[in-house]
Amino acid sequence: MKVGLVDDRLIDLDKLHGIVESIPTVDIVFSTQSAEEAYDYIKKKAVDLLIADIEMPNLSGYELADIIHSHALDISVIFVTANSGYAVHAFELDVHDYIMKPYSKERLIKSVERLLEKSSAAQINGRLYLKQKNDIHIIQKKDIVFIERSGRSTTIHTKQNQIKTYQTLNELEGELRERDFLRSHRSFIINIHYVKNFSLYAKNSYTVSFEGMEAQAMITKEKVDFLQQYYF
Repeated sequence: MKVGLVDDRLIDLDKLHGIVESIPTVDIVFSTQSAEEAYDYIKKKAVDLLIADIEMPNLSGYELADIIHSHALDISVIFVTANSGYAVHAFELDVHDYIMKPYSKERLIKSVERLLEKSSAAQINGRLYLKQKNDIHIIQKKDIVFIERSGRSTTIHTKQNQIKTYQTLNELEGELRERDFLRSHRSFIINIHYVKNFSLYAKNSYTVSFEGMEAQAMITKEKVDFLQQYYF
């Protein structure tokens, strides 16, 4: 994995470099205090992962992540910052992780290793068998965006269509043991890879929007905190 590092403070950049270079299968292709120089590499798509501070002179790390997201570049981003104010917005940019300074060596290594594991798993494998009276529908798990329970029925929202079943969320949750699926709410299971953003709905809950889909799910504040700690 090719990694780029950018932090305008030399002492923080040296710390990043020292930690990242110790990770096997990782190659640091640039390490700079200049966000503009990092931008030049990004334009060439010369990196797989950008680890960046957020607040820097002229061009910020947040703006770099926004460029990556808006141009759909295949580059993951980890923010390493002393500013917690961008955490919610980071979800909208689909960043891999948001790490607060000061941080431990183990915290950063764990984050990069999670990304390496995610990259090595090309896709979610397996199928889900849905029972419907006299029929059984077979769905590729990787196509499931989210699952919703309403009344006595359950709706499976896929990239292509919606399929109803009388199986409960507890039953389906037992079939979706992959790390990619999260029981976000008592009425919803979501595939975290399709999440676009969270919008505050009530004091302790958010609506979840997905890539390429108008339908929304719900997630509790507790589960948002869980996602930030263990997934991003």
